[in-house]
Amino acid sequence: MLVALDKIFAEDPSPYVLLDRDLTMIWANAAYLRATGLARDEVVGRRMFDVFPAEAESIPDQMLRASLRRAVEQGRPDHLPLIPYPIRNQDGRMEERFWSATNTPIKDAEGHVEFILQNTNDITALYREDRTSSQPNDQARMLQRAEAVTRQNLELGSAVDFFRSAIDQAPSFMAVLDGRDHIFRIVNQAYHQLVGRRDLLNRTVREALPELDGQGFFELLDEVFLTGLAFTRLAAPVLLRRGPEIERSFVDFIMCPLRGPDGQVRGVFVEGHDVTRQKIAEAEVIETRERFRTMAQTMPNHVWTATPEGRLDWLNDRLLDYCGRTEADLIGLPPMAIVRPEDRPQAEAAWVQSLAQGTAFERELRIRRHDRADRWHLSRALPIRDDQGRILRWIGTNTDIEDRKVAEEAIAGLNAALEERVQQRNRELEEMSDTLRQSQKMEAIGNLAGGIAHDFNNLLQTITGSIQLSLRALDEDHAARPRLDQALRAVERGATLASQLLAFGRRQPLAPRVINLGRLLRDADHIVRSAVGEGVEVETLVAGGLWNTCVDPANVETAILNLAINARDAMEGRGRLTIEIGNSFLDDIYTRGHPDLEPGQYVMLAVTDTGCGMSPEVIERVFEPFFTTKAEGRGTGLGMSMVYGFVKQSGGHVKIYSELGNGTSIKIYLPRSLEAEDAMRPLATGPMTGGTETILLVEDDEQVRSTAAGLLQDLGYSVLQAKDADRALTIVESGARIDLLFTDVVMPGKLTSRQLAEKTRGLRPGLPVLFTSGYTQNSIVHGGRLDSGVHLLSKPYTQEALARKIREVLVSGASGPPEEDGLKNIHVLVCEDDVIIRMNLVEGLTEAGCRVSQAGSGEAALSVLQHGAADLLLVDLGLPDMSGVDLARAARALHPDLPILFATGDSRVPDEEFRPRVAVLAKPFGDEALLDGVARLVGRRPHLTMNSA
Repeated sequence: MLVALDKIFAEDPSPYVLLDRDLTMIWANAAYLRATGLARDEVVGRRMFDVFPAEAESIPDQMLRASLRRAVEQGRPDHLPLIPYPIRNQDGRMEERFWSATNTPIKDAEGHVEFILQNTNDITALYREDRTSSQPNDQARMLQRAEAVTRQNLELGSAVDFFRSAIDQAPSFMAVLDGRDHIFRIVNQAYHQLVGRRDLLNRTVREALPELDGQGFFELLDEVFLTGLAFTRLAAPVLLRRGPEIERSFVDFIMCPLRGPDGQVRGVFVEGHDVTRQKIAEAEVIETRERFRTMAQTMPNHVWTATPEGRLDWLNDRLLDYCGRTEADLIGLPPMAIVRPEDRPQAEAAWVQSLAQGTAFERELRIRRHDRADRWHLSRALPIRDDQGRILRWIGTNTDIEDRKVAEEAIAGLNAALEERVQQRNRELEEMSDTLRQSQKMEAIGNLAGGIAHDFNNLLQTITGSIQLSLRALDEDHAARPRLDQALRAVERGATLASQLLAFGRRQPLAPRVINLGRLLRDADHIVRSAVGEGVEVETLVAGGLWNTCVDPANVETAILNLAINARDAMEGRGRLTIEIGNSFLDDIYTRGHPDLEPGQYVMLAVTDTGCGMSPEVIERVFEPFFTTKAEGRGTGLGMSMVYGFVKQSGGHVKIYSELGNGTSIKIYLPRSLEAEDAMRPLATGPMTGGTETILLVEDDEQVRSTAAGLLQDLGYSVLQAKDADRALTIVESGARIDLLFTDVVMPGKLTSRQLAEKTRGLRPGLPVLFTSGYTQNSIVHGGRLDSGVHLLSKPYTQEALARKIREVLVSGASGPPEEDGLKNIHVLVCEDDVIIRMNLVEGLTEAGCRVSQAGSGEAALSVLQHGAADLLLVDLGLPDMSGVDLARAARALHPDLPILFATGDSRVPDEEFRPRVAVLAKPFGDEALLDGVARLVGRRPHLTMNSA
């Protein structure tokens, strides 16, 4: 190439020099060397601005650099009609010279600028001559015009350079496209980075970025150019080639039309931002959030998140289902909004403290369930922070610890009881009263009392029978009779004490009847007045239209008498006693504070005195057994606890209103009965009588059996004796004459007393049965009430009570447990989420002959019912996907007459809406209670096989 230049320009009188892209001079002709006064080796191989330096940022420096840059960037010749530029003269001094120059780009085969051929002419003499001439000629004017244009070009070039620099430094990508073909004229660095550092200038968009074909961008540019309307798009996906690969990016951009002086669109300005990282980050955030939510939805715990200010912004489905609320109900509320109202102030204070300090939150609290039950949970929350330590969000969980809390309370109670037993007995009983405020501890003491009463009553029965037999053998004036009479009265006091033990433990066998309390009070009025004495004025008030109630009349009379005597003592034998009976309604607001009380209609019995009143401390303990404010020897402290136990066992409620110095009012609420009042049977009168019938006596206690046999034989009866049910059944099977089966309820052996009665009735249809016991458990007593048709003589009994009861049973004919039909082929659907409990239920029902379907969730149970009916639905209240009550409603919608048996540890079951074919089976329960509950609902009689002793 240089040889060719030598041939072409060697002898050319006009100076030429060849520069590469780095502005290194690689060739110069002779005219150029003469014009500059330099030798070839002083020029070739050196950078132009090193050989011809000019003051940095001076006008000559700016003009020459700008012209060279334009030639390279635009790929076409650039002219400098006049440029002042100093060069060094022969004596070494810098001399300002004036030049006219043309910079012509030389391109390679691919069209890229490879060299610049500069033609420069020294016009210093001409310029100075024209400047000093008084009459410039055309040539002078041309030079002046060239000078002006040169300076304007320099200013314009500076502006363009500033504009280019500003565009290049802009954070957003920019490009100026010229003409209908959209030729790149200006492209900044950000745009180059976006498209992958390729040559764009002076190329059309379709040529420079062919991969955009089919993505709609070419069409958008055409539309903006033709319509003159700007177009904006956010997060637009675009496929761009970067190296060998096509990569996906996201951009926000705007395309604006560029107009010329005539208002016509000349090009398009493109500006925007690469938001790929932002979109990827957003996608990662969304993915992370969805991963968290998926994990949170599958967790067995409640999961929630809150804003930095402590407001809920998300909850998992398990928490929403538990609360029975929707997201719309809870979003924006503090997390403590679902806590039990009584616990909420302390929980909110702890939460506010965690928010203020930015520390983890951890607290045990009770959370209200959709059925208004409260369960203990361990609530934890941790703050999530950004790189600067600012809290972005709170993530919290609620873990159900109800079972642990119950176990801890039970263990604590057991430890306390064991420790008290090591100490003295009196202190044990006093400290045990503290635990009686909780219903489960009352249950434990009731079981203990029942066991004591059983053994105690057997002892008393032996003593009673022996004394009475001894008295019958003595003359009326025998010296030992007063002592035996005194011993008999002591036995009666012991029997009363045992009865009171059973009463406060809610284990006494009640014989409720539908009665009118007004008539009962009228009949007992003389007893009350006699008990309180003449110094107490007694007033009775009975409301009109009084409702009936179903209770044990004897226990009601005892309760009234106990309350009246307590009132007499509080008034020290003088004052006013008011007994009032009326109708009452206990609403949801009142019963909400008493978990074991259902809202509804009640008959209210109020006993009010004008005595000394009670302090709050006394009121708090008044129902505790053995607690009394009376002097030693004046009371056992069991009267009020017996009243409390009887009322609670009857499904009622007791409330005390009292102030020191202003008297006391005790109100008893007994559930209303819609049935008609039972006719009162007259009490047996006249002398006791015996008979000549044969009685099969079954009693495991040898002394009690011997004494009972003596009493019966003294009455004239023939007695066959057996110490357990197995031996008694052998006697029955022998064919011996038997007119009545008289059996203890609780006995050892393979057969229970109830099973003995069933088998005996099978062998001797119509045979009368009389049960006796000091503690009946659940064999012939369910829900604290004697089974229908069952005769019971409670221990200890006198010979007169024994004589009258036996004649009553013999006269009334066959009695005892109704004949059993069995549960064979009864289809029971068991819905219980606990696998072990469900297996036990299924096993017990299957052994009884039932056909059993089982389900672990409400949805699975409904699927069974949709494909066919069942004879009974046995359902737990707490299911994983819905409550047992909701399942019962859905089941009744499918099968309106379906009997429903709720098996639950929750005492509050809204069973009213499902009546009459509904029952509640309180956990824990045995097979006998289970089968009995099923039988009652389906109208069958179960063949019970479980030992009820």
